[in-house]
Amino acid sequence: MNFKDLLAYKKSFELAMRIFEVSKNFPKEETYSLTDQVRRSSRSI
Repeated sequence: MNFKDLLAYKKSFELAMRIFEVSKNFPKEETYSLTDQVRRSSRSI
């Protein structure tokens, strides 16, 4: 068993992917500020 088998990992990965998809709809002027910050923080889960 490794970390990818853990339910917590699976749920956090799924959430990070959903956040990435939602952030695609952010305004273009936010691409390098809000969007980048949200995406990076979602990966730190």
